[in-house]
Amino acid sequence: MAAVLLGLLLAAPVLLVSSDPVRGSANRTVPLVLWHGMGDSCCNPLSLGFLKKTIEEEIPGIYVISLMIGKNVVEDTESGFFLDVNTQVSMVCRQLAQDPELQGGYNAMGLSQGAQFLRAVAQRCPSPPMRTLISVGGQHQGVYGLPRCPGEHSYICNMIREALNRGAYSDLVQKHLVQAQYWHDPLNDDLYRKYSLFLADINQERFVNETYKKNLQQLKKFVMVKFLQDTVVDPVDSEWFGFLKTGQAKETETLQDSVLYKEDRLGLAAMDEAGKLVFLSSDGDHLQFSEGWFQQNLLPLLK
Repeated sequence: MAAVLLGLLLAAPVLLVSSDPVRGSANRTVPLVLWHGMGDSCCNPLSLGFLKKTIEEEIPGIYVISLMIGKNVVEDTESGFFLDVNTQVSMVCRQLAQDPELQGGYNAMGLSQGAQFLRAVAQRCPSPPMRTLISVGGQHQGVYGLPRCPGEHSYICNMIREALNRGAYSDLVQKHLVQAQYWHDPLNDDLYRKYSLFLADINQERFVNETYKKNLQQLKKFVMVKFLQDTVVDPVDSEWFGFLKTGQAKETETLQDSVLYKEDRLGLAAMDEAGKLVFLSSDGDHLQFSEGWFQQNLLPLLK
């Protein structure tokens, strides 16, 4: 099992550039919290481990946490497939609340599914305060497909597809498969709203939790990066909080055309009007962007 899971680790290059230190109100660097995506781990030297090391080298004095969900890399990778997302979010909230380095606030960057998990942290756990949330290929309206699961030839990817096809909203699948908890079936919208244990909750699908709405609006910036050649996320519009129109599986709608935005159930319309929403795109596949793109688009947001 360990060998199979380790073989799933993503190796997409993420390039960073030099910058002056990012300073907080107390003349110190603003801490950064990272959360990896499906099939990856906190410390993979080819992905998030490389990202953490590079940031620490390029921004002297910055305090960076690359979240490990579990006691080791293997458990961390397994958690990205099999540990209830709400449990993961609660674990992270406790960790951040107990870290003295974060009490003045922190920035957060989530890669792929780690992005929507960090959004849940922002909505549920306002202390310590998250300042800027950078979603790199996150799926904020979920997915309705798994076209290129990391570790494509692994039996785990085949198992996930089979489970989702058989019954993504069954109690067994929802409780034991992470990807089912952000599976969004536009052809079975009632089932999604009723039985989705994670995404339907944080997206205010059943009722409006005013605390979620208030907490999310405390962000100074909510940045969403969409990969225009993405072969992993389906539909890719989810990376900008768009999705398929309800009742069919062909036409998509933007965030601004959605009920979520028009009724402002999550506060996104108000954030958009206040200039807090930032929509960026990269002409690459999932989680792949150039050094120049990072320097021009993401680095300034951390200052």
